[in-house]
Amino acid sequence: MKFCEVCGKGTISGNSITHSDRKIRRTWKPNVKTIKVIENGIVSKKTVCTRCMRSGKVQRAI
Repeated sequence: MKFCEVCGKGTISGNSITHSDRKIRRTWKPNVKTIKVIENGIVSKKTVCTRCMRSGKVQRAI
């Protein structure tokens, strides 16, 4: 299952609407990456969305 362990962003569903107004069910998945994170001085792996990485909500371990 794809979800961000920092902000909780996950898969959402809805309709893809064609030019002729046909509705087709589809899903949108978040852009999550598995990265090494420093949390309380401990390095661990987490799945984090790219928005949280870019905004600095997590500190990456090199």
